[in-house]
Amino acid sequence: MALFSNNDKSGSGGTTNRIAERHAAQEQVFLREVDDALREDDALRLFRRYGLALGAAIGVGLAGLAGWMAWTGHVAAEAGQHGEAMTVALDQVGAGRWAPAQSSLDQIAKSGGPGYSASARLIEAGIALDQKKPDDAARIFAAVAADPKVPQPYRDLATVRDVATRFDKMPPQQVIDRLKPLAVPGNAWFGSAGEMVGVAQMKLGHSAEAGALFAAMAHDSGVPEGLRRRARQLATQLGVDPGPDLSAAGTSLAQ
Repeated sequence: MALFSNNDKSGSGGTTNRIAERHAAQEQVFLREVDDALREDDALRLFRRYGLALGAAIGVGLAGLAGWMAWTGHVAAEAGQHGEAMTVALDQVGAGRWAPAQSSLDQIAKSGGPGYSASARLIEAGIALDQKKPDDAARIFAAVAADPKVPQPYRDLATVRDVATRFDKMPPQQVIDRLKPLAVPGNAWFGSAGEMVGVAQMKLGHSAEAGALFAAMAHDSGVPEGLRRRARQLATQLGVDPGPDLSAAGTSLAQ
């Protein structure tokens, strides 16, 4: 009787616990459903209130993205066309076919971007020099150098070529004024511009300034070796010590 009574109590307690667990689980499920419903209701109210504006913003964003992609594709396609046209023009120049080359370059100069347009005009000036037309070449160089739409590296190149083309006819001070901003150490055109500025200073009798400039050129590893040698000789002739010979130092290091 005692054993039966004890087993009966244990079974009754276990059943009660299982029922309580089921009720707790059902309550958790109910609470989750209520919470989900509240969230859905909040989202619905939010969409009803802001859905039109949100949809419009998304639409504008997608339209802007599509426009940007279309524009970049158009720019890339145009760049490819200009590159092909420039290749054709250079082939024509190399073959000495001046008339078709001139036509191709004129088209690129009119329809290409600032870089391609400047390149085409500079090549046209080079053709004019080859055809013994220095005045036409100088006119084109000067126009490129003065064009604010042209990237600065092209303008600097055009300035150097313009002065070089007209150097013998230009007053020395004008040469100095045009090239002095480029005739500084570290500038890509220090060698070419510095040599012309130095010679112009010599014409004006400014030997000390010319000698110092030539010495700086001889000491600048960014200046082409041929220009460095000439600058070294000129500095020595003007009584300025150009310092160690970079070319000789480089040769000894290589050995």
